[in-house]
Amino acid sequence: MGPTVVGGDLRGESVTVTTARSWWRRGDNHRAEAQAAKDAASQAFYELDTAQRDLEISIETISAVDDSPEARRALAGFRSLGERIDQVSAAYIDTVDAHDIDRDELDAGAAARARTELTKAKDELDKAKTELERFSAGLAPLLGKAETQLARLAPAVERAKQSLLAATNALDGVRAVGLKADGLAARLAALAPELTRLNEGASKHGVQETVQRADDVRRKADAVRTEAERLPEQAREMDKRLVSLRTRVQALATRAEGVDPVLSELRRRFSLACWQDLQQVPERAAQAVRQAETALAEARKARDEQRWPDATSRLATVRALMDDVEGAVSAAGDRLRQLNEVSKDPKGEVEKTRFAIRDAQRLAMQGRSTPEPRHARPLDEAVARLDRAVAALEGRHPDYWAFLTETAAVRETANRVVANIREDRAAGR
Repeated sequence: MGPTVVGGDLRGESVTVTTARSWWRRGDNHRAEAQAAKDAASQAFYELDTAQRDLEISIETISAVDDSPEARRALAGFRSLGERIDQVSAAYIDTVDAHDIDRDELDAGAAARARTELTKAKDELDKAKTELERFSAGLAPLLGKAETQLARLAPAVERAKQSLLAATNALDGVRAVGLKADGLAARLAALAPELTRLNEGASKHGVQETVQRADDVRRKADAVRTEAERLPEQAREMDKRLVSLRTRVQALATRAEGVDPVLSELRRRFSLACWQDLQQVPERAAQAVRQAETALAEARKARDEQRWPDATSRLATVRALMDDVEGAVSAAGDRLRQLNEVSKDPKGEVEKTRFAIRDAQRLAMQGRSTPEPRHARPLDEAVARLDRAVAALEGRHPDYWAFLTETAAVRETANRVVANIREDRAAGR
């Protein structure tokens, strides 16, 4: 309200008198208190809203990474808490809207009511903020775990992309030296859709799934790169094995040709029992050589076509054929040598066998007046078997191979008794 003209002086000049405004100034304290309550409530509302937004970010972080029951409970708890905060916030807004403490005609009673209700709204906002902070503190383990996984995301994706690039470069290098590596190229091409998904990001596929996908892509790309880098050496090694096995097959073919003369001498000088089991060796050897040559040709073709597993399989077949037949071819020559030796002087074989028996007998008697029956019995039988084998040589056409087989069996019996005695003594029996 402005100054009021109330009259003039004797000279006709007007006199201006400023009237007192004490009629509303008496309510200034109530207005100020209401305003302070409003400001405090506004600050509490702002702090609660800020805290809620921070918690929402934490919940989004957890939800993006963790789908465990504990994480789902946390999300449900956040939604329930959000409803409580919405109610408190709505009550605060309604209170603010209900009290216009800036209007001139505000009386002391209205100001006091405004202060009371705004203070109550602030208290409810503070309580909600305390609940929110307590809830947020309980999320710390889940949030820490989620942030750890998020921290893995970018490096994992980058490593996957680097591995894909390295695998691509390795394949290019292999092709540059004339190796096709079609299988590896197909495996690498199969990873293209996975790279697309990685590029789409965790926002579409989720953090955990994206990290797992990145790790899987990296492992597969690294495997392709490793195999590609080994290909040149693998090719060189394959060529060496082809040459080596070719030489071995040729050598076996030459040795197999010498089996017939050995068999002829065995037939001429020794009884049927000494060589009958070797009759099929030449045929078996010839067949094995033919099969090995076929497998070698197939291995060479697979190598030229860079079908490495097929080439390796064929070479394994060749090696197995050679191992099987080489023993049979060697057996013929060994048989003739052994029979020649024993036919000239069987005493050497007999003495060697008797020595094995006596050695076992001495060990059985060591520290004892009588041997254990379970040791003595097989040794006594071994002596009798040797005597019978020696007696069998006195015929007109002795079976020297049966003699050699029997003496070997007798020595094996003696050796087995020795082993049993040593085991018993080691065990304190």
